[in-house]
Amino acid sequence: MTTLDYSQLALFILILGLTAKPLGLFMQKIFAGDKHFLTPLLGWLEKLIYRVGCIDSEEDQTWGKYATHLMVFSAVGCLFTYVLLRVQQWLPLNPQHFGPVSPDLALNTSISFTTNTNWQSYGGESTMSYLSQMLALTLHNFLSAAVGISVAVALIRALARRESKGIGNFWADMVRANVYLLLPLSLVFATILMSQGMIQNFKAYLEVTTLEGVKQLIAQGPVASQVAIKMIGTNGGGFFNANASHPYENPTALSNFLQMLSIFLIPSGLAFLLGSMTNQRRHGWSVWSAMTIVFVAGVLICAHFEYEGNPAFKNLGCQSTANMEGKEARFGIFHSALFATVTTDASCGAVNAMHDSFTPLGGLVPLLNIQLGEIIFGGVGSGLYGMIMFIILTVFIAGLMVGRTPEYLGKKIEAREVKFVMLAIIIMAFCILGFTGWGVLDARGLAGQGNSGPHGFSEILYAYSSATGNNGSAFAGLSTNTVFWNVTLAIAMFFGRFFVLIPMLAVGGSLARKKIHPGGEGTFPTEGPLFVGLLIGVIVLVGALTFFPALSLGPIVEHFEMLAGHSFP
Repeated sequence: MTTLDYSQLALFILILGLTAKPLGLFMQKIFAGDKHFLTPLLGWLEKLIYRVGCIDSEEDQTWGKYATHLMVFSAVGCLFTYVLLRVQQWLPLNPQHFGPVSPDLALNTSISFTTNTNWQSYGGESTMSYLSQMLALTLHNFLSAAVGISVAVALIRALARRESKGIGNFWADMVRANVYLLLPLSLVFATILMSQGMIQNFKAYLEVTTLEGVKQLIAQGPVASQVAIKMIGTNGGGFFNANASHPYENPTALSNFLQMLSIFLIPSGLAFLLGSMTNQRRHGWSVWSAMTIVFVAGVLICAHFEYEGNPAFKNLGCQSTANMEGKEARFGIFHSALFATVTTDASCGAVNAMHDSFTPLGGLVPLLNIQLGEIIFGGVGSGLYGMIMFIILTVFIAGLMVGRTPEYLGKKIEAREVKFVMLAIIIMAFCILGFTGWGVLDARGLAGQGNSGPHGFSEILYAYSSATGNNGSAFAGLSTNTVFWNVTLAIAMFFGRFFVLIPMLAVGGSLARKKIHPGGEGTFPTEGPLFVGLLIGVIVLVGALTFFPALSLGPIVEHFEMLAGHSFP
């Protein structure tokens, strides 16, 4: 890595740290229902939505009711998207006259965008009408992101309350997340992206003649509006098949940097919100620090192995072995490695380079990031409640070490909470490893492989990790637009979203009912270097114990085969 690389990474972290506090404080006002600077401008819209939807925003819901409303809302949105994709040929804003999306692909896509995964087994510019892109996909980018934020806020609220049956109101949380947070940020960001050259129109595709005299079709469409929320909402679904490596989705170096920053913006603010709402700001900064340390480690490892490249190039007399395969020349190795780490630390599937072309250990970093639950800042909301899951596990282990009931922010962690946490962890691991086992044993799964050997195994492992982790990025060497892949990935996405989300809501409901006890001499501190170190250790340990055998069969063995001069076409 160069001095410029290190300085850009430092600038990225500095901006992230400087924005965490003001955004966290702003979100605290939003979800408390307090007045803020956007209330005079958008307060009428919030009230109108409550009135039209017959919503009692003051109702304090139990975790069960909160979860029920969330699931019903998600199911209706999923069904709406499925139907729209199936009948898009009869609807307006379809200048290319695209036909209906096939049943299995429509199922996969509707579940994908409902779960904030945005896995795409299709090329956007060759499959979806403008109406489908906007009304089905972009709309879900807002709604699924708001659902994740709402769950995180409900869980924080539960930690802050004393002996309360309720954890908040799902409808109020979701409406406020959209009206005051996601919509304003997206409008500002879309305008900035358009200033960089990103298109936003409803024109039919343009046919042009290249310098070689060949006819080429240039796709058009409302791109900036989708890209803005796909990044801010950590969705990741691209308007174009090439995603953030396409010049219309990522025109300049500045747009590339801002897109990476926007992915972490809300998750970073949520870490401060945790400390602020619970009146434990040092704890919030400790969580933020743990996320940052693991993030930086991932960037450095990934960039190192991409700069090292394949030693076989040295034997061919090449001056540099750096791996530029699958990378956009405008961004180079470091910004490709940084983007890959950012997008997989969060539940964002946007990519500006093809992970399939990374070196084995360079590609291991984004793969492991997803398998850890994308808790290193993570998705909007999902990263924080996933991190709280690991925090509860950490304080539980610390309690076992000293032989006393563990406490988290003054609330005792007992068997009920630990069972729900372990349920979420086990279900995620079971989906990733179980479906991967099915994929490598079934001829229908193997038919999609783009490579043989350990690299082909990594493609399948990455696909189910991405689906279960609600990331949405792919190794890009796997052909998944088949009935087998569309259906199995859809099931993995559903379980990965809701069978982590619901147990954590149950944890929130249980903790909300408990008293807050003042800490004593035996209380394990949830702030400072000791806590940060133990938390990182638990995260790495759980990931290593769970996924190391599978990683050994994929990228790790491929690395040693690469050193021996073997490749897997």
